[in-house]
Amino acid sequence: MTQLAPRTESFGAGDQSWLGSRHGTDVAKTVTLNPAAWSAKIADGRIKSGEPYAMKSGLAVPYDATKSDGSEVLAGFVFTDQPVDAARGNIAAPGVWHGRIILSKLPSTVAADATQSGQFLLEA
Repeated sequence: MTQLAPRTESFGAGDQSWLGSRHGTDVAKTVTLNPAAWSAKIADGRIKSGEPYAMKSGLAVPYDATKSDGSEVLAGFVFTDQPVDAARGNIAAPGVWHGRIILSKLPSTVAADATQSGQFLLEA
């Protein structure tokens, strides 16, 4: 099941102050988020713009530098706020996979020396 069923919602892209430039925003790629994996990151029924993710088994999961199961490799950042309704299943979302990122503006912590599979300039 996916979250592609018709519905009406109103909210914007979220706080994108974490973007250090527009570079990479025009080529965001589609990633699939499993709401169950993101439960600790869901606030006000959404996953915030700028949440870092790793790729595991074809799904974007929350990035976690303390683990050694694949989620410690930074693959990208959720580009826009994503509404979550766990009953609807996985979420197709835009992911920024390269560009300039302002670490101090991210909703979750990422170190400047993070292991990454993307192409990011990570700035304090």
